Amino acid sequence: MATGKDRQKQLAREHYERQMQRRKEREQKAKRAAIIGSTAGVVVVVGGIVTAVAMLGGNDTGTEAASSSSSSPAATAQATAAAGPKPYDATTGTCDYVADTSGGQVKDVGMPPAKADTKPAEKTMTFKTNLGDIVVELNNAKAPCTTNSLEFLAKKNYYDGSKCHRLGSDNFPMLQCGDPTAKADGKSQDGSGGPGYVMAEENLQGAQYKRGVMAMAKTSAPGSTGSQFFLVYGDIGLTPDYTPVGTITKGLDILDKVNKAGIITDMGDGTGAPKQTVEIKDVTFAGKS
Repeated sequence: MATGKDRQKQLAREHYERQMQRRKEREQKAKRAAIIGSTAGVVVVVGGIVTAVAMLGGNDTGTEAASSSSSSPAATAQATAAAGPKPYDATTGTCDYVADTSGGQVKDVGMPPAKADTKPAEKTMTFKTNLGDIVVELNNAKAPCTTNSLEFLAKKNYYDGSKCHRLGSDNFPMLQCGDPTAKADGKSQDGSGGPGYVMAEENLQGAQYKRGVMAMAKTSAPGSTGSQFFLVYGDIGLTPDYTPVGTITKGLDILDKVNKAGIITDMGDGTGAPKQTVEIKDVTFAGKS
């Protein structure tokens, strides 16, 4: 027969287990919410647990409105995908870039050329920052439209002078960049800037977001990838919805340094503008056979 002391120990253990389960659920929710935004916010693309989902994405109001209609979620998703940009057409070697109607801030540099070659299989993208170079080997063979867009934006000096506006933590280890309008001051609602066009996601089969991955930001809606991206310096358990476009081959030490410095203000989900400013000075490309 259990003693009163045994019963107290059991109750304490159950209480602790409930606490740990709630903590785990909160962390998982924060990870899902923290995904990165590329256009104007689902509710607002920055600040707060609810709106943090849009931080990896963009304006999701259309999706929200659709989900409140009489259509089934499956039918809504199919209709959204059908209406959005089409994936890479291997027979013609073309990409489908379409105007972004989400209403975010736009730095208009035009539209990338539709033609995108899958060769060379890899291209080297170098971000020259105030803290040193961050070099990424882009998977052009599996993400040709994304690579084509990044190279186009680089040639247009789209990223020059922009600041990485959102830093995660050890629980969500990523640095988000690519919003040319971001102030990264801990006060502004960064994350709404984009190039005025969006494209379909690529290379999602078996996608994992491990240390060293560069992936593209988007909203919860398919076909909402723009110019924003996130650099992963740990392991993030995200669903395979964000285009993994390349692997960081140099500069992870810079990301570790930025992470160690922390954030200016917590946006409510453990992320915020980094205390250590990361400014992209220039972006260059090189092919690799």
